[in-house]
Amino acid sequence: MAVKLRLTRSGSKKHPFYRVVAIDSATRRDGRPLEFLGFYNPMSSPVEVRLDQDKIQKWLALGAAPSDTVRSLLKQAKIQA
Repeated sequence: MAVKLRLTRSGSKKHPFYRVVAIDSATRRDGRPLEFLGFYNPMSSPVEVRLDQDKIQKWLALGAAPSDTVRSLLKQAKIQA
């Protein structure tokens, strides 16, 4: 089972809100995640990003691969990916 750290979309039309999740790579975008790791709100000013560093480090140690977008969010939060 290949686990990825990626975004799942929620919120209403034209007002997206994203959750950072650990999910099996074969699962659809909004499928059931293994664990919620934080959120990303691009519509607020300034952009709001809140990540649980302990959970993210645990999944990275287990071999989870972050998506490109999540990798850039981790860099902003200064978490080693």
